[in-house]
Amino acid sequence: MMDRFKKMVVYLLVCAIAFYALPLLGKDTGSFILILLIIIPGTCFITSLFYGIKNGFDLIFSVIVGILFIPTIFIYYNSSAWVYIIGYAIISLGRNSVGVFFVKRAK
Repeated sequence: MMDRFKKMVVYLLVCAIAFYALPLLGKDTGSFILILLIIIPGTCFITSLFYGIKNGFDLIFSVIVGILFIPTIFIYYNSSAWVYIIGYAIISLGRNSVGVFFVKRAK
């Protein structure tokens, strides 16, 4: 189990940095929407894809990505941001499985 988590740490750290550092760049509602709808999902998209290519499919990885976002709702956003937990987890799950598909096609 610890080896599994060690493989995730770098990828989860990238997502955490996106979740916690990028909102600091937001100055108004428009920039927060850009961050929430484009930049953070893009980061989850790319990170999860690379995780899937490197480590295979892992449902736990996607669940942790969703959980990592929860504290940001209280720090930066309001209760309307709860839906993003599911959204980011689904993006992560989808890209993680696509990464596995790329590996299988390459073989």
